[in-house]
Amino acid sequence: MTSRLRSLITATLIVILGTVAACAQTTAAPAPGLLNRTEAAAILPAKVFFRGQSATIQGRNSAGIRVADGKLILFTVVDTSGYSSAIQQNYQAYLLTEVPLHIGDHTLAPGAYGFGFIANNQMIVMDIGGNELFRTATVHDAEIARPTPLQLLAQPGSADHYRLYLGRTYVVLSPVSK
Repeated sequence: MTSRLRSLITATLIVILGTVAACAQTTAAPAPGLLNRTEAAAILPAKVFFRGQSATIQGRNSAGIRVADGKLILFTVVDTSGYSSAIQQNYQAYLLTEVPLHIGDHTLAPGAYGFGFIANNQMIVMDIGGNELFRTATVHDAEIARPTPLQLLAQPGSADHYRLYLGRTYVVLSPVSK
């Protein structure tokens, strides 16, 4: 083999190895933490299934959490106009979680759920068949600066607890740590 051919092979291998190394760096897992509405909406499906129907999500009213292992917890407000008024009273938003989740004083397994904030300062969580799983207390926050239909904020003083707001009302939640 000539020295010129050897040099060409060496240069080609260096380029290939450099490209592989660069690709490996750019495909590293995203950092854990809150996902804003744009990030969450990009991951969520355009429609979600609940109680025998598909509902369009409101991407502008979405949020999420990425946990340390890259798994996701996603929330979005849904258009419930095709549902009966009885269902609309309880079903306002959708939750997809890849990890167990503490909500108030309950633990929710990974899965897809409908939920809403209802009368008497309660959050209701339902399976996708519309069956009630639990209710937990919510808190009214008169001090929140700019309430939106749905937002997720870090719980002050806690690294892994979050406030899920619908308007000025919130519930505290956290991924179950292993």
